[in-house]
This record gives sequence, C-alpha cells and structure tokens, in this order.
Amino acid sequence: MSQPTAVTTTPAVPATATVAATTGPAGAAAAVRLRGLFDRPADLTVAQLRTLHSAPVHRAAVSFDCLGSGEQQHAFEGPLLWDVLRTAGPLVDLVGRKQRLRLLLTVSGADGHFAVVSWAEIDPDFGGQRILLATAIDGTPLDGPGPQLVVPADRCGARYISAVTEVRLLPAPDPAALP
Repeated sequence: MSQPTAVTTTPAVPATATVAATTGPAGAAAAVRLRGLFDRPADLTVAQLRTLHSAPVHRAAVSFDCLGSGEQQHAFEGPLLWDVLRTAGPLVDLVGRKQRLRLLLTVSGADGHFAVVSWAEIDPDFGGQRILLATAIDGTPLDGPGPQLVVPADRCGARYISAVTEVRLLPAPDPAALP
C-alpha cells in the first residue's frame, strides 16, 4: 500500500520578498492567511512562501491512499509548515513545554476541506514532523491554485489539503468545559 516517504532539504535561494501582511487586487495570486495566535498575522502568496529567507526548500516524495483516486505518488517541494508559522511570530512560549500541547492548527482549503494538526506534531521538541506547505507538485508550481498541505507520515491522503487558504493557530478547548 503506502511506501516510505523521503523528505530532503536543500538551501534556500536568497529572499526576494519580505514576509508581511499583504492585500492584493482582485485576480491576484492565491494567498494563504496565517491567523489566530500570531504577533504578525500574514497573507502569503506561493511566490512569497518560495522565497522565505529563513526556510530552506524541502522536498518530499510521498505515496498515500486517496479515497476517490486510489494510490497516489507525488513529489512536493516547499517550506516546512513550522518555518512558515515562525515567520508570523506565533504567540507561543517556546521555552515552556506543556502549554504547547494545548495548541491546534486548522488548515483550510478553497474547497472547504480542512484538517487539524497539533502544534506538537510539527514542534521539533515533540513530533518534529516535516509537514510541508508545498509550493510545487511534481515540478509544477502551485502559484495559481495556492499551496498544498503535505503530511508525509500519513498513509491516508485526507490531510493533504489542496489550495490552502488559511492556517489558524488556536488553543485547544478546555476538556473540563466539554460535555
């Protein structure tokens, strides 16, 4: 069924764009909004994601099962989700540990599909998963449709979100307040 995945890293090209909140005219390139617990919420185009100065390009050759299309094999490239979030200044105490376990990321696509990723999955002190916000698939840039969430460790393709429109960093609900 699923084959092992490989994630490799290559040095980034020097930055040509700054990471800042942007607003574009109608018809502008697709952008992903970083919202929630951030000091500097941002709207980043695929071109800006591609040129983040602090994030090297990562490549992932993946195989996953898609419910509608069966076994899929693709090569993705782009920055790590961890690096993208760090550019927006997450309001997270990176020294303390237990409070980080209470943070969630919701990743939404243009088609309404969304997935939840825990902060601990991507945090190097915990799971350290090399989840990508891909800027290209099989050598084809994703400038038009927008970036894609790539979770190389998943055998099921349900968290591979196409045309990502938003990543939101939120506190998990308090279990004591749940029914």
